[in-house]
Amino acid sequence: MSSSAPQETGHRLWSVDEHLADVLAAIRPLEPIELQLLDAQGCVLVEDVTVPVALPPFDNSSMDGYAVRVVDVQGASEEFPAVLTVVGDVAAGSGELPTVGPGEAARIMTGAPLPPGAEAVVPVEWTDGGTGGGAASGMTPASAAPEGAAGEVRVHRAAEARAHVRSRGSDVQAGDLALAAGTVLGPPQIALLAAIGRGTVRVRPRPRVVVLSTGSELVQPGEALAAGTIYDSNSFALAAAARDAGAIAYRVGAVADDADTLRSTIEDQLIRADLLVTTGGVSVGAYDVVKEALSSVGQSVGQSEDGEDVDGGRMDFRKLAMQPGKPQGFGTIGPDHTPLLALPGNPVSSYVSFELFVRPAIRALMGLPESEVRRPSVRAVLKADKALGSPAGRRQFLRGKYDAESGTVSPVGGSGSHLIAALAHADSLMVVPEDVTSVEPGTDLEVVLLG
Repeated sequence: MSSSAPQETGHRLWSVDEHLADVLAAIRPLEPIELQLLDAQGCVLVEDVTVPVALPPFDNSSMDGYAVRVVDVQGASEEFPAVLTVVGDVAAGSGELPTVGPGEAARIMTGAPLPPGAEAVVPVEWTDGGTGGGAASGMTPASAAPEGAAGEVRVHRAAEARAHVRSRGSDVQAGDLALAAGTVLGPPQIALLAAIGRGTVRVRPRPRVVVLSTGSELVQPGEALAAGTIYDSNSFALAAAARDAGAIAYRVGAVADDADTLRSTIEDQLIRADLLVTTGGVSVGAYDVVKEALSSVGQSVGQSEDGEDVDGGRMDFRKLAMQPGKPQGFGTIGPDHTPLLALPGNPVSSYVSFELFVRPAIRALMGLPESEVRRPSVRAVLKADKALGSPAGRRQFLRGKYDAESGTVSPVGGSGSHLIAALAHADSLMVVPEDVTSVEPGTDLEVVLLG
């Protein structure tokens, strides 16, 4: 690697770590609420959940077959089957159960409770199915029993005690810890909560994230492009990224380059936002309306219920020692001091900025532990045809393809902040430190995993 000392000119440059720390310092986890199970999917538990009843709550069969006493099938074989009298059926959900006595058996279905007197279950394939013929491949339908079962069953194999029986509490015991506080509720966790009888659960809700892109040149996908216009991809990318991070995302779409329109749009969106994300309009151009609209946001955004102006928070627009994504804005707006992150408008700059700053903010709002707030990173060896250049004094994030098996990472596309096609094929970001200007093939790099 070639190195050069970081340079700062004009206004001070913030480091990536300083900016992220500033963002996270302003984030407070959302207040817990009680939600129905399916509404709680993707949310974080705020309390330990213990098991009120054992699972399974009773001994039950793991097979379709016959509930028997061990002694009655001892020594049974194809040549000398044990012939037992069928005393009834036991289906899943059965209430009153037949008692299995000497020389008797009960037909039993998977999940059905083991009847009194029975010690084991023999699968139906070990029997003649009550037909008087050879080995059965399945049960006679319940609608045809007991006539179709002929009142007897021939068992061709012996069974040990508790064979094919799922014991009460073999999954979890009453009083066990089912799920610990801090658990993110996915489908398996929702299933466990339902299985132990929990209809609701106390969680931190998924953050509501409103995404706005700015620019009079932006056209929505599906519409015709006029001269000088492009499709709005940023709002789609960031809304999808917010969902991927665990949020509920609302995509507002493109707002024209007019400060008053932008201010009005943001005010309208505050009611449904735990976090606002804008993209575009944060640089130094004449039409960078996010900066224009929000620089004085502390005095102009937000009203109390009686219509009087209230403190609307503060916005700070700064330059970061990074590439892509140098211009950034962050602050709080509105009467509830809702966090707002203003990202650059170039597609790659916008997405990289989201991964580095917005995603951690969303995860912090969810109440996740610090270890799960940021994307995981690994070390990998650069696999490339030539050295990669990097600007002095900037931490560069290059799109990469990571190969876990070989421990290598390869560049995808160029370094331009507008090259969105390459981003679709990348699964990682290669990190080049601020004091490095050239990275030779074979160099060990930090790699941020995006998948």
